[in-house]
Amino acid sequence: MAKTRLGEELHPHHRYPEVVEAVLELDREEQLMAFGRQLAAQGFTAVRRFLDDIRGYMRSFMDEEIANAQTLVERLAVAIPEPGSISPSWQDIWTEYKGIVRFKSSVLERIPDERRDGEWQVLLDNPYSNQNIAVYPGLTFREAAYMYAYFRTGLEQNEFIRLQKVETVIMNTGADD
Repeated sequence: MAKTRLGEELHPHHRYPEVVEAVLELDREEQLMAFGRQLAAQGFTAVRRFLDDIRGYMRSFMDEEIANAQTLVERLAVAIPEPGSISPSWQDIWTEYKGIVRFKSSVLERIPDERRDGEWQVLLDNPYSNQNIAVYPGLTFREAAYMYAYFRTGLEQNEFIRLQKVETVIMNTGADD
């Protein structure tokens, strides 16, 4: 199985290291626009797969790749300035990805490497609504940093989000005696 620069295994369908490198190599506006036109000409499925690869990178990038992640999103916004014209669900994709980079970078800067081991969770709540609290437990730091950034990007005024390291866990199921 392929591995990231950090030695983590990639799922076989993930091409994001190659996709990201290819975009980062395009540094002139004309190159980026030509790339975007080529990609859009391949249709919805090709663009969706490309965006899935970019999301894979958003999930995986860590400290040493923050500048690349920022540059990547800036270049993608030049390459495909109106992704909503391909699919309405992508109307705000660059804003979302910029937010993910911003908030994930903040998490990475605030939590030192030596404190990133163990289990993490992300909690979302709106104390002024009747909706349930959403908790995403059992995460690695990398997963939790992404989930925090993803949800933080769309956080409403009355909502709050917490990224927490779990120190002690006692877990049972209904089948336990």
